[in-house]
Amino acid sequence: MQSAVEQKRLQLSKSTEARTKSLLGQFFTPEKTAAFMASLFPDANGVCRLLDAGAGIGSLSAAFLDRWRGGGFHFRRVEVDAFELDRTLVSHLSQTLDTYSHRGDFVGNIHKEDFIHAAVDSLSGDLFSRPLDPYTHAILNPPYKKINSHSAHRLALRRVGIETVNLYSAFVALAAAHTAPGGQIVAIIPRSFCNGPYYRRFRDFILERTAIRHMHLFESRSRAFRDDDVLQENIIIRLERGGQQGPVMITTSTDDSFADLTSHEHPFERIVFPHDPERFIHVPTSPDKNAIELSRAIRYTLAELGIKVSTGPIVDFRLKTHLRDRPGSNTVPLLYPGHFTSSGTTWPIDDMKKPNAIENNPDTEKWLYPNGFYCVVRRFSSKEEKRRIVASVVEPSVFGAAPMLGFENHLNVFHENKRGLPEPLARGLAVFLNTTAVDEHFRRFNGHTQVNATDLKLMRFPSRSALVRLGTWAMQQGVLTQDEIDAQLRTLTE
Repeated sequence: MQSAVEQKRLQLSKSTEARTKSLLGQFFTPEKTAAFMASLFPDANGVCRLLDAGAGIGSLSAAFLDRWRGGGFHFRRVEVDAFELDRTLVSHLSQTLDTYSHRGDFVGNIHKEDFIHAAVDSLSGDLFSRPLDPYTHAILNPPYKKINSHSAHRLALRRVGIETVNLYSAFVALAAAHTAPGGQIVAIIPRSFCNGPYYRRFRDFILERTAIRHMHLFESRSRAFRDDDVLQENIIIRLERGGQQGPVMITTSTDDSFADLTSHEHPFERIVFPHDPERFIHVPTSPDKNAIELSRAIRYTLAELGIKVSTGPIVDFRLKTHLRDRPGSNTVPLLYPGHFTSSGTTWPIDDMKKPNAIENNPDTEKWLYPNGFYCVVRRFSSKEEKRRIVASVVEPSVFGAAPMLGFENHLNVFHENKRGLPEPLARGLAVFLNTTAVDEHFRRFNGHTQVNATDLKLMRFPSRSALVRLGTWAMQQGVLTQDEIDAQLRTLTE
């Protein structure tokens, strides 16, 4: 039977316009997910000070308090600080918290103010602000919304040493800053913070102040907030303020029913690799090491191989006047992901709804590469696609006498100083990148549909000679099956 809070959530999810949800970054937590999040906290006693920032209608606080009232915690008293900026939700939030007030051992404080500004003012010792006492617990489903680099939020966060690009990571960082030593934080947030340069400072902030105790991954990218059509891959994470880092519990489930929950404990060096300068956070879903971790032959950076990878430089809408649907005089091929399939390069394509060519002139020449063999990787995958990394080989013979090529922005291009690669090397890179082991390894730290050039730069590869051997083997075969590609990876040696 659904609780009153869950019934209200479903009603509001249906009645709230998508534009309003997007504007506020507001997505309410389903009841089963809230209960699971509350279950992750270790038992505790004494006095609890709980932070629920971005509280909405109080679903998370209710789940936490239900566990307490059911004997799952042994607190003498609980005080909740619930921050909610949306005035239309405050009455619902008040109703939720009031249901726990009848025994005299609970206080619910509702703060109708911006959590970021309140938390920053408290940390910075603003004379006109109300200081926030340290919290023993925090439970969060923070808003998902980008922060403009010159916004009031961004400037406020910089005052307390927090540099980040999204409200969700700002909320988690501020919650950590306001949590007492040993305090516990459980949050459901997009997995995008695990990798990429934009969240590097946030990862540093969290890893320096907290220990990661638990991470839960939903295997279906669209199921955590399915009532709100959220396609971002989400993760539930438990952090301990000031904790000594040890093993991390990883749990997975297909969706928010948690019916097929699996759990494995992993040493921290499998979560954050000891010598990774970017401190990517990996989420291994199996206790077994895959071929990438086990192989001593896969240990070279692209820089060590003399190979570069770049995002395709042509942003089509910025060069719109130079684009042509069909090749003609003074044009060169313009390549999109749609020009590549598992069977090779197809160009031009008449019904692709994208231009096939771009003029070669003084305004475009700086964006073009000489015709040759390249390895390309699509930057985006669809929401439930089997593979995250899809690599193809650019075959120069397809383009006839074209001297130059244009690579559109939705491709990552492997090259040697903006020139093509030897054919065996290009084909070897494609074979390696298309292995199941590489895709699985990549998914451990990449939680969104995008494959950035930065992510590819930080991967480890076989030696140049091993890649050439892979490419030479591929050139001697017909169409390769996934099993054949994966089997060939296992033959690599130093």
